[in-house]
Amino acid sequence: MPYLNTEAVLIIICSLVVLSYLFSIVSQYVRVPSVLLLLFAGIGFRFVADAYDSNVAFSAQLIESLGVVGLIMIVLEAGLDLKLGRDKIKLIRDSFFSALVIFVISTILLTYILHYWLQEPLYKCLVYAIPLSIMSSSIVIPSINPLSAQKKEFLVYEASFSDIIGIIVFNYFTAKEILTLQSLGNFSASIIISVLLSVVLSMLLLLILAKTKLNIKFFLIFSLLILIYASGKILNLPSLIIILAFGLLINNWEKLKWQKLISYFPHEQVQELRHLLHSVTAETSFLIRTFFFLLFGFSISLKFLSEKEVILVGSLIVVAMFLVRILYLRFFVRTNLFPEAFFIPRGLITIVLFYKIPDELKLSSFNDGILFYIILTTSIIMALGMIFYKKNPSEVVEESQFSERSDIM
Repeated sequence: MPYLNTEAVLIIICSLVVLSYLFSIVSQYVRVPSVLLLLFAGIGFRFVADAYDSNVAFSAQLIESLGVVGLIMIVLEAGLDLKLGRDKIKLIRDSFFSALVIFVISTILLTYILHYWLQEPLYKCLVYAIPLSIMSSSIVIPSINPLSAQKKEFLVYEASFSDIIGIIVFNYFTAKEILTLQSLGNFSASIIISVLLSVVLSMLLLLILAKTKLNIKFFLIFSLLILIYASGKILNLPSLIIILAFGLLINNWEKLKWQKLISYFPHEQVQELRHLLHSVTAETSFLIRTFFFLLFGFSISLKFLSEKEVILVGSLIVVAMFLVRILYLRFFVRTNLFPEAFFIPRGLITIVLFYKIPDELKLSSFNDGILFYIILTTSIIMALGMIFYKKNPSEVVEESQFSERSDIM
């Protein structure tokens, strides 16, 4: 790798942030998600580097770490966007079952596709099918501003539930023991513990935010959230539930009726914290997402497009996912299929979980090009759905932090 001085490194980093900002503006008009533009930019940089024989490489651990932090920020941002209430019960129910049923059916189908094509053990194929069946909130949530409010809420809930369900199921099936009474008991207990911890830790985080006198406190909260997530992973707890609950608590504080608690945390004080937290979270998500998708795109070599197995297996998997989503939305949710049916992107969480597959469960004959092909193809399909979605172009703003919002200071 050629030596770069400090000034050159700073110029490159800042230029990439500016490029990402420009992509977010361009996406308003072309209706292609900025994360897809970042992905293609990373692939383009890799092509240029290969053309000049530049040996530039980034560790998989760096990409995975960025992905984990990005996932935490995105789930928190989703929680800060969602409003709860009796009028939302049907929406939450529909989005939860949509995420659950589509995930389960997709996992079963993809397991048998991989098993049939690769002739590998069924259980190992299942472990690979789980990440591939998770709808990517990191691509969906930043890309839905052109949609109506109802469609946006449905997709935010669905993508968030898909992430949480997928991670819980992945952790279970990569554990040392499964399908025993003890393992099922531990699995159920971990969910109950996470729900209880989410209430306690959310109140603790709110206390820190509200009562800390120092101005420097928001990145302290983010550090604590990352610590909670990492500790939960070590303890095999679905810690994303805690992060989502914290965001929901902050954004729905006025729904609480416990006067003693409200007197300790007045609505006005929490409202101010919500505004600032929302703003900082959006900016941080934008920065992390920028470098994650650029680095991941840079790690992709387009040589896989010349491999027949990658095209055939990848296409079969994408078609299966697309059909499952269309049929479920059409016959169960009974909603307008357009453009929701096109929202099948696989992205950040799929990549992060692929990095976490234990060595003893890895498929020896699995071509990583299949993963790259699925991520690119599903993202392009979603982009096509957004391009043909009819709405006044002047109303389209892809990134929430680039839109004029009354709730962001």
